[in-house]
Amino acid sequence: MSGDRVRLEPGWKARIGDYLERPEMQALAAFLREEKRAGKVIYPPGPEIFAAFDHTPFDTVRVVILGQDPYHGPGQAHGLCFSVRPGVRIPPSLDNIFKEIGRDLGLPRPDHGCLTPWADRGVLLLNAVLTVERGVAGSHQGKGWEGFTDAAIDALNRERDGLVFMLWGSYAQRKGRLIDTRRHRVLTAVHPSPLSAHRGFIGCGHFSAANAWLDEHGLAPIDWSLPPRAQLEAASPASRAANAHRAE
Repeated sequence: MSGDRVRLEPGWKARIGDYLERPEMQALAAFLREEKRAGKVIYPPGPEIFAAFDHTPFDTVRVVILGQDPYHGPGQAHGLCFSVRPGVRIPPSLDNIFKEIGRDLGLPRPDHGCLTPWADRGVLLLNAVLTVERGVAGSHQGKGWEGFTDAAIDALNRERDGLVFMLWGSYAQRKGRLIDTRRHRVLTAVHPSPLSAHRGFIGCGHFSAANAWLDEHGLAPIDWSLPPRAQLEAASPASRAANAHRAE
């Protein structure tokens, strides 16, 4: 894994591209190659591993939501934590996120689970671990990704001001040690998983609290609404390409 070969948004590449050259990242790259040679399926697909950074350039980040590792079911993970593509069944944790947004902000429940619009509006949807083996949750923990995502959080902490970090569950909250709470707002709650959501996630008010903080610090609040599935699919690159082809 090399900073020269991995495509990263320029702002992120300037801050964490060199980290990809470290021995532990080379070992991670070797591990991933060996897993693939052994016939194991890795999620998300290679081009989407760094999607969180692609969709949310360093200078546009206003809110950070930290996940644990990608979904491990077929067709689910696409590089943004908690998100699935339009047409994929909404996972239980994301369903609880939508329930809390509805309770907190009065927004209707979306008809899909694709959070790409949030990412494009300045919400960094970052898993602590960026890959996983199909069907084996947590299978790539401890392989090197954690240090890389620590470097990303550290860069935001040092070089940006007035950001909001949403840390749900003990795994995400361990990243809190990297964040200066005198300069940034850190919101913590239990994980939105069905196993814990009703012990404090539902009712946490994080979405309105984030917008209040951003407004107080001169940053635009986040629009937490999501467009209908049909509108999102019509705006996708694949759909635009198909429409252009039909028009020729």
